[in-house]
Amino acid sequence: MFSVFRSPENPFITPSRSRAFEAIGAFNPSVVATKGKKHIFYRAMSEPDAIRTPGRGFSTVGYTEWRDGEECDPGRQILTPVEGWESYGCEDPRATFFEGKWYVFYTALGGFPFGPDNIKCAVAIGDAPDSLIERHLMTPFNAKAATLFPERIDGDAVLLLTAHTDWTADYPRPTIGIARSKNIEDFWSEAFWNDWHANLLDHAFPDVRRADSEHMEIGAAPVLTDFGWLLVYSHIQNYYDEHARIFGVEALLLDRNDPMQIIGKTEHPFLVPEESYEKYGIVSNIVFPTGATIEGDQLTVFYGGADTVCATATLSLVGLLSSMHENTRLSLVTRVSDTPIISPDPSHPWESWSVSNAAAIDIDGSVHLLYRATNENNYSQLGYARLDDAMNVDMRIAEPVYGPRIPEESHGTEDPRLTLIDGTVYLTYTAFDGSRARGVLASIVPKDLSTQRFEWSAPQLITPEYENDKDLALFPERIDGKVALLHRIDPDMCIEMYDEFPPNHVMNRSVEFMSPRPGMWDGVKIGAAAPPIRTPQGWLMIYHAVGMDFHYRLGAALLSPDAMTVLARTASPIFESVLPWEKEGVVNNVVFSCGMVVRDDTIYLYYGGADKHIGVATVSLPELLRRLSSPDSSHVS
Repeated sequence: MFSVFRSPENPFITPSRSRAFEAIGAFNPSVVATKGKKHIFYRAMSEPDAIRTPGRGFSTVGYTEWRDGEECDPGRQILTPVEGWESYGCEDPRATFFEGKWYVFYTALGGFPFGPDNIKCAVAIGDAPDSLIERHLMTPFNAKAATLFPERIDGDAVLLLTAHTDWTADYPRPTIGIARSKNIEDFWSEAFWNDWHANLLDHAFPDVRRADSEHMEIGAAPVLTDFGWLLVYSHIQNYYDEHARIFGVEALLLDRNDPMQIIGKTEHPFLVPEESYEKYGIVSNIVFPTGATIEGDQLTVFYGGADTVCATATLSLVGLLSSMHENTRLSLVTRVSDTPIISPDPSHPWESWSVSNAAAIDIDGSVHLLYRATNENNYSQLGYARLDDAMNVDMRIAEPVYGPRIPEESHGTEDPRLTLIDGTVYLTYTAFDGSRARGVLASIVPKDLSTQRFEWSAPQLITPEYENDKDLALFPERIDGKVALLHRIDPDMCIEMYDEFPPNHVMNRSVEFMSPRPGMWDGVKIGAAAPPIRTPQGWLMIYHAVGMDFHYRLGAALLSPDAMTVLARTASPIFESVLPWEKEGVVNNVVFSCGMVVRDDTIYLYYGGADKHIGVATVSLPELLRRLSSPDSSHVS
């Protein structure tokens, strides 16, 4: 599990009206790192050429240097169309310094309107990064995104490219392929490529798309790690529906000696458009990776935002690599047991069908759970169990301890959370009347809860009647004198601040502060899990999320001390359904938490599995916070 951090200096290159060649766009940066500096090659876009590209910006290649600790110099144009096969533009450079020379591979546009017959790969070569004096057309077929490995493999120069990126009836889907030769000059030999293309399937990577509706394209030049070659690439969901496309960034790990072998891959995108410079521009909602560097444990991804600007994001290399292998991907959280700690009890009709989603609070040395329980008619009430060691049940009451008391709860009381504030234990939960969910507040004296004397206050509806509102979780301490409440109005997580608590009114506003990330594992809807935990770094929040596969998973986020800003958020889930009882039940493929406690820097996480059983898992609090911290606090380069 890992988190992704966008640079606070983003975007680090922007268009400039003062330089006509990049008047409307400066994006898709490729990077080569040398001692003390980074060489940035990027796609520069001028206003449309009224003769050659009417209505479309005209692309060339710009270059700048980024010295450590300094801002980028103003860019300068280094590649403009010279040959007929590139006369309509040069796009999307990928640069490699290889055996003493600079190789800049780019997309050559040989006609307009752009299409599969005139979009091909080319290369420019020089002794200096800004003096590329030799250029060649490479592929006689449609291709983009060629990039050279920075060193030979088994004596060969090795090149990656994406063949047939543009749809034709003969080639309706893209192919990532690999080319090898002892002589690098073969890469601009038509005969070489004709033979290579005649045997395309022999050179093709396994298809890493998850559906035939998806698209992929080579991103950054491969970067060597201790475990193999890391390839950051573009993955596009719903590609063939221009109104539903979701651009994401993913990664593959290739065998060091045989890069045709994929030995690891990300399960989900780790970067999708979220920031304004990614969502709004020449082409909206694009993050497109074209460069990557590694310094220690920090991987920096260079990418284009909205086909307009250059930006970077950093993440832990170790975290990313661990997420690419099934046996380590979810190793951060450990199940206490492969079996549930609480299951339905056929001898108790009120909880004979399911138990799930337990609230938890640590009082007088015991963990007290309130859990959702249903009968065969799916009518919900709350049951009680106690755990002296935080892991094993030593008391379970045979009757419900909380149930419907008002008309809005006619079909049940669901998904409780418990929070101690100002000496009172507050219970938040969802009231369900058969069609609408509303948030409810009740309370109890801590001693009464710990001695199982369940004298609850009257239920108080605190969310409006015209909204489905769920997942209410209170912060356990006042923030600047106010009580903070998390809740969900689909699909977003919201926060409300109360000067007086309990509140004297039903909430009449919705302040959104965290939303789903379309295309990622949490792309459909999100909601708070347990009440957050205060840490020296900020508030730690576990949250649940639903993706396009309709699986419920858990992630983590770090909030600012005032709880209004998301400082960090996991790019991959920390916990998901694996065991049979988590994958099959009332609702399949669900892990859903409403409670956690901390003892000796260990978080005990109580969760429902498949809406049928209750389990407990543990996670190191310091390690989880470390995963939510930037791999480099200086962050920028």
